Amino acid sequence: MTTTEANTEAVRREFEEVWNEGNMDLVDELYSDAYVGHSTTGDIEGPEARKGYIGTFRSAFPDGRIEVEDLLASEDRVVARYSWHGTHEGELMGIEPTGNRVDVGAIAIARFEDGKITEHWIVGDVYGLMQQLGVVPSEAATPAE
Repeated sequence: MTTTEANTEAVRREFEEVWNEGNMDLVDELYSDAYVGHSTTGDIEGPEARKGYIGTFRSAFPDGRIEVEDLLASEDRVVARYSWHGTHEGELMGIEPTGNRVDVGAIAIARFEDGKITEHWIVGDVYGLMQQLGVVPSEAATPAE
């Protein structure tokens, strides 16, 4: 298996085994101690912070699942386009459970060093998530005339 194939497999395993199945011990295998994650909800550092980030979403959406739409890899980077689905049954970012079903799209870029994920850039549709949770209006605002 080439390095690019191994990196792609690591990202696939993160989605399937960590996010979908809840195997948080795998984070220690997949992530560098120097890990830094950049996302629309803020930056985090280290594998323990990553476990906390994933755990927060898994607690808020216990039936949550990620479906990978595309995985593209080149050298030390893997790009994933995916959708995330779940039912809001636990507190998330101060928002009490709504029972609403959500479907959110995202794109993540993982950078690898020495076979481990060292850095992430994740852009998800947080506004769409907030609309689906009923926190912001679902209609687009129109400019004042």
